[in-house]
Amino acid sequence: MATTLETGAAARAASRGYPDLHDHIESLRDAGLLHVIDAPVNKDTELMTLVRWQFRGGIPEADRKAFLFTNVTDSLGRKYDMPVVVGALASNPAIYSIGMGAALDDIGPHWDRAHANPVEPVTVEDAPCQQVVVTGDALRGEGKGLDALPVPISCPGFDSAPYFTATCCVSRDPDTGIQNMGTYRAGLKASDRLAVKFFVNMRQGGYYHWQQYRARGERMPFAVVLSCPPALAYVGPLKMPYGVDEVAVAGGVVGAPIRVVKAKTVELMVPADAEIVVEGFIEPDMLEPEAPFGESHGHVNTEEYNFIMEVTAITRRKDAVLSTIISQVTPSESSVIKRVAYEPKLLAHLRDHLGIKGVRRVSMHEPLTNIRRVLFVVFERGVPVTEIWRALYGASSLDSSWGKYVIAVNEDIDPDNGDAVLWAMAYRANPALDVEILRHRDRGHGPALQRGDGQDATMLIDATLKADMPPVALPKKEYMERAKALWEKLGLPALKPEAPWFGYSLGDWSEEWDAMAKRAAEGHYLENGRRSAQLRRNDVAPNTSIRDVPDAKRDI
Repeated sequence: MATTLETGAAARAASRGYPDLHDHIESLRDAGLLHVIDAPVNKDTELMTLVRWQFRGGIPEADRKAFLFTNVTDSLGRKYDMPVVVGALASNPAIYSIGMGAALDDIGPHWDRAHANPVEPVTVEDAPCQQVVVTGDALRGEGKGLDALPVPISCPGFDSAPYFTATCCVSRDPDTGIQNMGTYRAGLKASDRLAVKFFVNMRQGGYYHWQQYRARGERMPFAVVLSCPPALAYVGPLKMPYGVDEVAVAGGVVGAPIRVVKAKTVELMVPADAEIVVEGFIEPDMLEPEAPFGESHGHVNTEEYNFIMEVTAITRRKDAVLSTIISQVTPSESSVIKRVAYEPKLLAHLRDHLGIKGVRRVSMHEPLTNIRRVLFVVFERGVPVTEIWRALYGASSLDSSWGKYVIAVNEDIDPDNGDAVLWAMAYRANPALDVEILRHRDRGHGPALQRGDGQDATMLIDATLKADMPPVALPKKEYMERAKALWEKLGLPALKPEAPWFGYSLGDWSEEWDAMAKRAAEGHYLENGRRSAQLRRNDVAPNTSIRDVPDAKRDI
């Protein structure tokens, strides 16, 4: 691979103002975030399945890496001279941070600056993505065109074809000329034909453009761009307002103009530093059965009629690397890309746009639920209940596909710990007072609903503290820390502390009780017994709180 991924990544990136995929792979290698697999691996049955294990095998998020396969084969015994990289965009947040060129804590502000300061692309004539151009008869036939690319099968046993997943698909508004770039799946149908899926209910830009071309009775020019520079790859999956040029926003991400070049056979501008570009036209009036395919919502999208792309050219770098993405059941590379960007976006919406005070953070639940369905808004103590409900309504309304369950919790609750969330709901929420149902919601990204005319609903839950509560019934922090040191001294199995791992006050705790506990821990519990003996009386019912007896003597 020394010849394919040449050295000098930093110098090359500096010359154009941003890293391309080759540079990014080298950065991951330098950071120890890349597995290089030189053994033969079957793209149809083994490649994606192997990488899947790092998301379903109990490997901590921080230990997940990108995989570069240099010896790709298929089930027909063919070998490919093009490497395949998986997980290079966001197997974990550290990889995403490297690709963005920003620290994780700065991802939200970095996106905000990019949106506020887009940099228009610059046109070039000589583009790496067009070093090899395949058109005409060279596209047609087994082992040619699309069939010559090492496109993996994502879910062997369910998927009906190899699919492009890490796409940046380019289309153009025929009236304004403004281009859109979105991430849409594209399944191989023939060496010169793709089936493309636009999600109609998610109002994707490519679908709007198709409707315009259909009204004109014209084929829609379309380009499936593969293995883009990271900044472009991250912009594609994000929802931009209709009419915003994602390439200019990507320029804002890197602080430099993205280089674009005119496609060879369609009237579109495509990223010059991509690895591969598939050009063609989408038919205006004919649809074709597409799928089954394992979708990012975690279920298989069964066969349905979708859009047909007739391929007119495939252009690529001489030393192209095909990038694909782990999606389907979350956590996945796809969900990391979205979560790292969406959480600060939603937080900024609540704090800056709605002006809600006391919001500490926003968490989108990732495992299995695909980040969109279950949202948490984390508050400091003492926030007025009206602000909490403004935040719950606001979080559920920012995007039509976000927030089937939106839950407000306090900052002592870890939203990533399901037990802690259920604990808060069990003791801090009254379903009769702290739950609201919003009807007539879009079903969002997921399998079609069979009930309710395809509509869904949202449940808002206020699981924050409404009043002071007694302390969490665990030893205080200092005692747990001492016990942990003793545990380790005794050579017992390694601990992985889970919050809450020590007791703390929730407001309903007095100095008297604190002093009593301190005496007990010091061995002087008998003093507490003498105190309670002085408070005996015969005019109270069992279980009466001492606070409900006004004249009870409680001097220590």
